Amino acid sequence: MTTGVPTSTAPRRRSPARTFVPLAVVAWFILEIWLLGRLAALGGGFAVTVVLAVGLVLGVVVIKRAGRRAFKNLAQTFQQAQTGQRPTPQQPGSGNGLVMLGGLLLIVPGLLSDLAGLFLLLPPVRAWLARRVTGSLERKMAAAPAGSFGDAFQQARIHQPDGMVVRGEVIREDAAPRHGSGPDTGYRPPLAP
Repeated sequence: MTTGVPTSTAPRRRSPARTFVPLAVVAWFILEIWLLGRLAALGGGFAVTVVLAVGLVLGVVVIKRAGRRAFKNLAQTFQQAQTGQRPTPQQPGSGNGLVMLGGLLLIVPGLLSDLAGLFLLLPPVRAWLARRVTGSLERKMAAAPAGSFGDAFQQARIHQPDGMVVRGEVIREDAAPRHGSGPDTGYRPPLAP
C-alpha cells in the first residue's frame, strides 16, 4: 500500500559526529593509557596509584560540594517562591552542572581527564564554556523544524525576565457564557469538559 509520499532510495548521509566522536574517544583512551604508562616508567607504580587516588578523592569532594550547593540553591529558590519573591537569576557558569562534570572527570582514571576536570573547576573557564554551550543550544533550538523535539522544547520554555509570551487561551469561569455560537458572539466552548 502506497501513501503517495515519495521516498528516496539514496542512502542517508552519516553525520560527521557519528564518525569522529567514537574515534576521538578511542584516541583519548589510548593516550590516557600511554600517559599512565609513561608516569609509571618515571615514578613507578606507587606514583600512578597516588595520582589516581588523589584524583578520585578530589573528584568525590568536588561533586559532594556541588551537590550540596545545588540542593541549597534549590531550597532557597523554593523558599523565595513561597514568600512571593522572584528567584534571583544565576550568572552564566555559576551553575553546578559544569562543576559536577569537572568532578566526574577527576574521578575518571587518567591524566588528561584530571587536567580537563581541573580546568572545569576554574570559574573563567566555566563561564566561557557555559556561554558557548548556551548560545549553541539556543541557535539549534531556534533552527529546529516544526514538530521536532527541539521545537517542542522551545515552545515549552518560559523566560520570566524577558517577558516571553506564551500562546494560550484564558477561560474565565466567573463570566456567564453566552448562549449562541458563531464569530459575532465571541463564545468558545472550553477545551476540556
